[in-house]
Amino acid sequence: MNVLVWFKRDLRVADHPALAHAAALGAVLPLYIVEPEYWALPDTSARQWEFAADCLADLRRQLGGLGAPLVLRVGDAVQVLEKLCRAQKITRIVSHEETGNLWTYARDRRVAAWARAAGIGWDELPQSGVVRRLASRNGWAAGRAAFTTAAQSDLPALRAVAGVEPGSIPSARALRLADDPCPHRQAGGRDSGLLLLDSFLTIRGEPYRAAMSSPLTAERACSRISAHLALGAVSGREVAQATTARLAERPGGRWGGALSSFHSRLAWRDHFMQKLEDQPGMEVRCLHSAAETLRPREPDAARLHAWTMGETGLPFVDACMRYLTATGWLNFRMRSMLMAVASYHLWLDWRATGPVLARRFTDYEPGIHWPQVQMQSGTTGINTIRIYNPVKQGLEQDPTGAFTRRWVPELAPVPDMFLQEPWKWPGAQSLLGRRYPEPVVDVVAAARVARDLAWGLRRKPGFHDEAAEVVERHASRAGDTGFAQGGFENDRARMARRPRPVAAGQLSFDL
Repeated sequence: MNVLVWFKRDLRVADHPALAHAAALGAVLPLYIVEPEYWALPDTSARQWEFAADCLADLRRQLGGLGAPLVLRVGDAVQVLEKLCRAQKITRIVSHEETGNLWTYARDRRVAAWARAAGIGWDELPQSGVVRRLASRNGWAAGRAAFTTAAQSDLPALRAVAGVEPGSIPSARALRLADDPCPHRQAGGRDSGLLLLDSFLTIRGEPYRAAMSSPLTAERACSRISAHLALGAVSGREVAQATTARLAERPGGRWGGALSSFHSRLAWRDHFMQKLEDQPGMEVRCLHSAAETLRPREPDAARLHAWTMGETGLPFVDACMRYLTATGWLNFRMRSMLMAVASYHLWLDWRATGPVLARRFTDYEPGIHWPQVQMQSGTTGINTIRIYNPVKQGLEQDPTGAFTRRWVPELAPVPDMFLQEPWKWPGAQSLLGRRYPEPVVDVVAAARVARDLAWGLRRKPGFHDEAAEVVERHASRAGDTGFAQGGFENDRARMARRPRPVAAGQLSFDL
């Protein structure tokens, strides 16, 4: 039997259940499909493709070493699969389940319909603790733990389907992707991911808990493997088991707390991806229907542009956005702040700002991104409204001003005591509106208005009744309370006892 292995967000050969399964069935044709329509979406970008291209080059090398080179095709998935299956007499397709955006969800439904009509079997295997068609969250955490601690899939011996032209990996320009300079983008590929994981677990990670909040220290103290996990260059199970093994060594100092926190965030990652798997529509609809009327659907164009370009006149906000633009990464607290400032101070709808951040994140993971975007925008109905004060964040997370000054060099003449509030500097008239913008909003006044509107919505009759329904639909149920601080709580009695929404998590758990 000839078997086609469809690689998607699993660009590796180690711990690859789908590849191991296919190898046991017959000769293997490993395939990756570059889908131009996907790469033209508002939540995808050239920087993401370039990282994926790095991973694909590395995957091609890995598969070549096993004797079955990667085949790459550009086009619509159904058309590519139909042509290859017909030409190579393929009767079975094997892949991993994918929790992607709404576009990939619809594409997989089209592929499934075509495969049924063509009489071609399609085996979709899990590669994480996320469960397809989950009926109840009861016992989910135990199931996730069982998957994570199970033995990794063996590296298979492959017999290749012969005579297939491998195809080339196109450039971003060849795919006609919009220009997207990212001079400090991380390199993709499994080797890069494993090097980062090893250095984090043995050298860089000890101050993780204390250092993850500031952009000054998080760049080194965080693992930086989130993009490799998003594309599957390394598996979540590999990372979890390596972390467990390192904990078993009982390293001294601050290592125990750091590794335990990191281990928890790996679990939270699956937990939030399960939310999008359960309800793909949260990419486009507020979890609480009343929040649909909270903000104008048509965003203020000037404010959106200023926020997108890092030109809001709020120094720490602009520094973080510019850093993200240049690197493709930002630590979790600053991601949360960017989203919160956009949603509250600038009063922009999350469906306008969410895609902007998605495009900038090299580590964009839809299953984390969209639930977290809604959390920070106050549209879930069950999470505490969290309005970050960007001036306070700048003073706390960049106390010396080094980060702000690096990424907003226009502020060079501003004395340290006025750096985060340059409008209070006596010399502001020579700078603001000339070399650096005046603030687009009054931070204190905008926060006050946003707070009144957001809490006013929650005081309306029936709001908490629907919030309780949201909890019932999306929360971790009995046995899964270990995830409560990272997301939704499920306890109906608690909701009745304390109707105030539970605390929000952070935007895109930092790994």
